[in-house]
Order: sequence, then structure tokens, then C-alpha cells
Amino acid sequence: MAEEVDWDYAPSYPTNAMSNQPFAEQARIFVEAGPERNGRIYRKAVYRAYADADFSRPLEHPAHLGILGPILRAEVGDNLIVHFRNATTRPLTIHPHGVFYDKANEGSPYADSTSGEDKVDDGIPPGGSYTYRWGVPERAGPGPADPTSIAWLYHSHVDEPADTNAGLIGAIIVTGKGKANPDATPRDIEQEFVTLFTVFDENASLYAEENLHSLSNATDELAEDEDFAESNLMHGINGYLWGNLRSLEMRKGERVRWHTLALGTEVDLHTPHWHGMTGLSYGRRLDVTELLPGSSITVDFIPDSEGEWMFYCHVNDHIIAGMMTTFSVAP
Repeated sequence: MAEEVDWDYAPSYPTNAMSNQPFAEQARIFVEAGPERNGRIYRKAVYRAYADADFSRPLEHPAHLGILGPILRAEVGDNLIVHFRNATTRPLTIHPHGVFYDKANEGSPYADSTSGEDKVDDGIPPGGSYTYRWGVPERAGPGPADPTSIAWLYHSHVDEPADTNAGLIGAIIVTGKGKANPDATPRDIEQEFVTLFTVFDENASLYAEENLHSLSNATDELAEDEDFAESNLMHGINGYLWGNLRSLEMRKGERVRWHTLALGTEVDLHTPHWHGMTGLSYGRRLDVTELLPGSSITVDFIPDSEGEWMFYCHVNDHIIAGMMTTFSVAP
């Protein structure tokens, strides 16, 4: 279900979780609310999983996913059936990457020479429901140089920039045929994490006007102010800043897989870096990888050094704006 929330990018405020100190003045532009600044809390929309057809029993949402929607898992040869309800105030969809879909299951409105039933999926109205059906053929799964599982994005695509800046993003993980557990997780991996590096532009969100008018000093001139616009650029990992993404926890010697994803604009050129570790990605040994908007890269680790370690984007502007957290390696 897509539902509206008041999202807190930095629940540790007024403490910076990376330093256990108060936020420095340079950082407070992004987290400190005022009559002309939203601070760290914005109206947004998220995808969440439910256990029943009435959408009355929410499933537990893994803490490490943060703002991301539930992981949709499949083994090559499966079919994914997603029962979607839109509980927001805007028309929305689910558009998948990588998997097989026909025109009635694309979740994207444009002049594609279709009509009738093939257009119903293009925008699910507020309060409406739709069932998406996607195939998972071999071309949706790992290739010859891939590990046993790979990740694809899914997101709303009625107004893609506005929808994704609102928070409507998730991951599909596909495991190779014959390499999956009964729940479609890969048999050769003990921990699997998904991390989205993106600058959520709240100036371009579905809820930009609503968030602006929640301020006591909201004016049309304020919406055009450069400092105000900058304060609404939230440089996050899974929707959290400055160490507020938690639960990236593993044990020494475990087989750990990281699916790193990116989405956004020309500023969303990311270089995720893990302290204290090196991993393998498509045969390369690395501790930094690179992401472009809409891309995903999978990295496998066997952690060998205990402790709490920094995980962040190595782009300097993104460091300054809080695109960082930690992961922990227990004995």
C-alpha cells in the first residue's frame, strides 16, 4: 500500500548520530526547523507491505530499509503478483525495472498507442486498487558475471520525479534459478542489505506545496529563495542523514551481500565507501563503488574486522550534507 507519512530524516536531532555531538551550524540548515524552513520532517509517501487483502495488518518493516518499500523477491521462473492499494491523495503506480511485463502491467502513463484495459495501470486513483503481474524470466535474473542475486528498482511513475522525490521507491531482488531458498533469498548468502543513495529534492516532491504551506512564514517568494531550496535537498541513505540509518548489522565471517542503488538528478553521482572492509563486485576487489541515477551494483563481503564502521558517499558535497551512516560487525 502507498500511504502518506511525516518522515523524519534525522530522528537523533538535536544530536548528530555520527559524532554524538550537537549538529554543526553548516548542518543545521537541513535539520533545524523554523518559520522559513522545514528542517528534518516532511510530508512524504511510502510503500509498505500488509499481510491481508484488507490492508489492515501491516507486516514488520525491516529497519535497515528506512524509507524504501518492501523488498519484492523472486527466483528466476517465478511470477510476481503485487496487490496494490493507493491510500494517498495523489494518483500513483508501481513501475518495475528488469522483470517482464505487458502494457497492462507497466505502471507508466504515456502515448503508447494502447487503450482500454491496457491503460488502467497507468494511474491508480486515491483509494483505488490494482493487481500488477510481472514475470521473472532468465533475462530478469543474474547474468553470467553476476552473483547469485541482483537488484532492480521499482517506483511510482505517474509523475516520476515528483513521485520518487516523495519517497515511492523500492527494490526487487531476483535470485538465479536453483540458487534460492524457499523464500527466494540466495542460498549462498547469510545477510543481504539494500541501500539507496539519493538526494531527495523536497522542492520537486508531490508534497512540495503542502510542506511549504506548513511553514508560518510561507510565501511565493520563499519558494524561489535559493537558501530555502538548498535546505530542502536531503542527502540520504534510505532516507536518513548523519548516521540515522540503523540496523546494518552483521557478524565476522558471514557472507554478506550489499545491493547499492541510486536515483535522482545530475547531482546523484554517488561513490559508496565502506570502512574496514573490501568486497568483490563482478570480479573486482573494491571498498568504493560507483552509482549513476537508476543504476544498481551488487557487492559481496566477508567481514573480517569487528567494530562499528563508517559507510557513506565519498562525494565531498554529499559528505557535508550528511550522506553517511555506520554498519556494525559483531564477533
